This record gives sequence, structure tokens and C-alpha cells, in this order.
Amino acid sequence: MSPSILVTGGAGLIGSALIHALNQRGREDILVTDVLGEDMKWKNLSPLRFHDYVQADAFLDRLECEPESLDSIRTIYHLGACSATTERDAGYLMENNYGYTKALAGWALQRGIRFVYASSAATYGDGLKGMDDGTDHLDTLRPLNAYGYSKHLFDLHAKRNGWLRREGGIVGIKYFNVFGPNEWHKGEMRSLVAKAYEQILETGKVRLFKSHRPDYRDGEQVRDFVYVKDAVAMTIHLAETPSAHGLFNIGTGTPRNWIDLTKALFTALDRKPEIEFIDMPEHIRNQYQYHTCADVSRLLATGWTTPTRPLEESVSDYVRNYLVPGKHLGDEEA
Repeated sequence: MSPSILVTGGAGLIGSALIHALNQRGREDILVTDVLGEDMKWKNLSPLRFHDYVQADAFLDRLECEPESLDSIRTIYHLGACSATTERDAGYLMENNYGYTKALAGWALQRGIRFVYASSAATYGDGLKGMDDGTDHLDTLRPLNAYGYSKHLFDLHAKRNGWLRREGGIVGIKYFNVFGPNEWHKGEMRSLVAKAYEQILETGKVRLFKSHRPDYRDGEQVRDFVYVKDAVAMTIHLAETPSAHGLFNIGTGTPRNWIDLTKALFTALDRKPEIEFIDMPEHIRNQYQYHTCADVSRLLATGWTTPTRPLEESVSDYVRNYLVPGKHLGDEEA
């Protein structure tokens, strides 16, 4: 069996959840790439089934020197990137997030390979120009951090080259606040659910940032929280819908605030909510988003009809089936 699917960033939160979803559909013809270091990210791959694993830098060498060895690939899910919004090495982000994506997308398009890549909701910046995933206003967006800019730069590159508009073109996915199993390795970039779960075990309460804007009360800043199982289902749908091309928001379309999320976590643990509000660090105040919500009309127009799970149900599944027992996706099937 030769691999027909390539998943870059396959050991990450979304990448490993995607492989798990493909496994559930009977697909194991998957080539996985990532950068495995000294953290425990490899454990996300342990319960999964796939054809082979190649370290990301070695894969790029193969792409340049032995492209014929990848002739069986028909679909690429390019999810690999440095996703730390706090990363300050802009040069590294450009090389890793922009340059790598350009090389892989160009190679895929030359061969008629379906190419789906992770853009980011971080490209919308403060959101004042809206969060419409059409391409007409791309040039007006101003990301607030180097990570968002590195993603935005490729979106612009793809637009200039006509890759987002043509039939059979590429799909760029703007993930909103994805959370769920297989984020153990992400440290400070984990979702609030994962971090707050540990806070509750240690102190019995959760700390949330105060609002530093008069139009938002403490804890009522809102996000579009989307469960990773829903996010990957939408991603696979777009990959398997030939008429889908361009940029697509991936979220629930329903904003919820941090207090809602925290209460759902306490409920999943059968505990009474205890919340402490703390000052937001000054170095992130000017970059902090107070309201994000995915406009999913373009996704719906592709024929997507499956409702996303309610926030409370998603948090309950994550907490009770993964966080409490310390399991990864796929462990429950062993």
C-alpha cells in the first residue's frame, strides 16, 4: 500500500485528530510529517494507524530531490506550522509557515493534488475589519502578531497567483478557537479548558483575565470555541468537496464568553464554579481580541449541514473521556 494522503503537522492537536477521523473512515494510507522533539507530542501518534512517518526537514529534502517517491499522494492536509502566537522570531515564522507552505503548495498544484492548508483566524487581527472569509478584502487585514502575519502572507500569495479562485484550486482554513484531546504537549498554547482543568485540580478555582475595555465586563470577552472533532470533520468535508476552493472559516458561528466555558468545565467535573479575575499582562493588552466569531456562510454553501456540538457537550466529552483519564484520541478504541 502506498500513501495517498499526506498530513503535515500530523502529531499536533488538529493533525492527529484528523488522522484519527480518517482512521475511523477506514483510511490508513497516510504519510505523516512533523517535528518531533523532546516533548510528548509523539504520544498523539501512538494509537493511530498510518503508512509511514517522516521528519519534516527530511520530507522537504525528499520533495526537492526525490519527488517521484511521492507520486501516490492525491490529497495534502498541510497543518504543520509554528502556531505560537507569542513567537517573536519573525524570520523563523516566515521560513516555517510561509516558505514551506509556498513550496508544498506549488508542488501540489503542478501535479493536480488536492491541497488543503491551515491559515488562521489570527489573520483577522483585531477583527474591526470583520471576519469574512472571502478574498476581496484580504489586502486590508492587519494581523496583530508575527504568527498571524506569516499565515496572512501566504493567503495573499495564493490570491495573487489565482490559486484560491479557480475550480480545483486550494482550500485555506481559518481555524478559530480549537480545543480538545491531544493538546497535552502545547504548554502555554493549550486551550483554557486544558489549563483551567489543571488549575482546578491544584487550587479549586480558575483565573480569567479582567477586561480592560469598558464595553466588556470581566470574563465576558467572547470567542468562537470549536471542538477539534468538529473542526476536523469540516476540514475533511472541504477536502472531499471538489467545488470548494478559497478561504473558509472553521468555527461554530456562535460566540461564547470565557465564563460560559469555565462554567461548563466545572459542571463536567461536578464542582461549583470558583472564578478569580486577574489583570491582563500589559504586553498582550494591545494584541488581545475581545470578540471573535466565525462567519461560516461559505462553509455552509459547500453543502455542510452537520450541526456542531454545543459548547457544554464538547467540554464534557473532553474532560470526562480524555482529561480525567489522561487519554489521547484512539486510546478509547484500544
